[in-house]
Amino acid sequence: MTTTTTTGIRVEPLTCAIGAELQGVQLSAAARDDTLFAEIRALLLRHKVLFLRNQDMTRAEHVAFARRFGDLEDHPVAGSDPDHPGLVRIYKSPDAPIDRYENSWHTDATWREKPPMGCVLHCVECPPVGGDTMWANMALAYENLPAHIKTQIAPLRARHSIEATFGAAMPTEKRLALKAQFPDAEHPVVRTHPETGEKVLFVNGFTTHFTNFHTPANVRFGQDYSPGGGDLLRYLLMQAAIPEYQVRWRWQPHSVAIWDNRATQHYAVMDYPPCHRKMERAGIMGDTPF
Repeated sequence: MTTTTTTGIRVEPLTCAIGAELQGVQLSAAARDDTLFAEIRALLLRHKVLFLRNQDMTRAEHVAFARRFGDLEDHPVAGSDPDHPGLVRIYKSPDAPIDRYENSWHTDATWREKPPMGCVLHCVECPPVGGDTMWANMALAYENLPAHIKTQIAPLRARHSIEATFGAAMPTEKRLALKAQFPDAEHPVVRTHPETGEKVLFVNGFTTHFTNFHTPANVRFGQDYSPGGGDLLRYLLMQAAIPEYQVRWRWQPHSVAIWDNRATQHYAVMDYPPCHRKMERAGIMGDTPF
C-alpha cells in the first residue's frame, strides 16, 4: 500500500519483508533539507533498503547526500574516484576479467572492526537486461530461526576475512600484505541494531568460522566441532537465500539504492552478457557490532 509522508514522499513497499521505492523526492535536495533527510532516514530504518529512480545527481551531490549519514570510507581493493574520496567506482566492462566478489550473499566490509552502517549506490550505466541486485532482511532471518538455534548461537562469535575473499586471487605477498593491513575482524554472530534494537543474524560471505564454538557445551567428540561447527555456520549463511526475506531490484541508469548494512545482506546477480555495468557507491562508516 502506497503512503505519502508529510513532505510529499510517496512510499511504495516492494515486498512484505524488505524494501520500498520512494517517489517525489530528489536526493540532491535531501542533502540540503533536514526535514527531507530525516524522513528518508526513518524510512530506511523501517524498510532497510530504499530505491529511487531518475536521480540524475552529480558525484558531488551523491557524496553530499551520503555524508548526511556520517563520514565516508574508501575501499582498499575497489577503486575510488580521485576527486571524491569515499565514492567507490564498481565498473565492469566486456573486456575485463570477471571477478566473483559481489555475486555472493554478503554484508559490506564486515572484515572491518567497524563495518559500514550503510551505503548509497548509484547506477551510472547498466545492461539492458540482467544485472539486478538482491537484498535480504537479516533481522527477519534471525527472528524466524528455531528457538534452539537462537539459544545455541547467542554466545557465539565469528571471524570475518578480507584475505579469504578479496585476497584469495592475489599473489601470496600481496595477499599477506592485505591481511597485515586488515587483520581478520571478530564479531558476534547475533548483533543488536544500535538504532532499532532488533537482533540481526550477522554472518555472511566474509565469515570464515566461529571463534568460540569449541567448548564442552558444544563439542563432545571431534566430529561435533568439524564438521558440526561448519555445518551450523553453513546453515546460518543459507538463511539469506530464503526468498521470503528478499527483494530484487532491476537497475536503470540513474537509479539509486540506499541500504542499512547493519541489518541486510545483498547479492549482485552476474547474469548479464558482455557489456558495461558502472555503479558508484558511497559507504558510510559504522560502529563496532555488539
